[in-house]
Amino acid sequence: MSDSLIEITGVYKSYRRDSLAIPVLENISLTVGAGDFLALMGPSGSGKTTLLNLIAGIDRPDRGTIRIGGIEIGSLSESDLARWRSRHIGFIFQLYNLIPVLTAVENVELPLLLTPLSKRERREHAELALNVVGLSDRMRHYPRQLSGGQEQRVGIARAIATDPTLLVADEPTGDLDKASATEILDLLGRLNTDFSKTIVMVTHDPRAAEQARTVRHLDKGILV
Repeated sequence: MSDSLIEITGVYKSYRRDSLAIPVLENISLTVGAGDFLALMGPSGSGKTTLLNLIAGIDRPDRGTIRIGGIEIGSLSESDLARWRSRHIGFIFQLYNLIPVLTAVENVELPLLLTPLSKRERREHAELALNVVGLSDRMRHYPRQLSGGQEQRVGIARAIATDPTLLVADEPTGDLDKASATEILDLLGRLNTDFSKTIVMVTHDPRAAEQARTVRHLDKGILV
């Protein structure tokens, strides 16, 4: 682990329900080193996913600053933020979010459509990513022809295809059986140790958190 990649200082976030402001995160300060694997834990409604979305540039804080790689992402325009996300963030979802009419390799190619790569280069990148996650023999399969664990591995291949600075994972094993979950956690661990990928993962599963290098807990919007 080297220099800080993520620097969060004094972040507040609330959501409005009619005229009422409901606080979700209160005075969050957090530093994550480049090459770290951070697990964010806490009960449902503690603000874990909200914090993950702020780190990924999907949402903006009400107050405070979030710097990723030295860039204060809250100051970026919407178009600049979208470009920043496409270059620097790889998303891993609980429910895979694969397109059913596309093959595995076509699903992995999707984020590469936003890059200047040629069609041949996009395919090469997608095939390499699927090879990394151990699915070189399933490239032409459709999601319905894959197991849940294989679908999640396609999702991870899609997340790493652009070689992002940061991987963010929201309950990546939440929809998997125990054996598949173990495979996915081992894969995430390998991406962290062998490929030096910085990972921030939201999970409620202590077994998943054991794979991380650092564990932090959120409770009612406060980092404890």
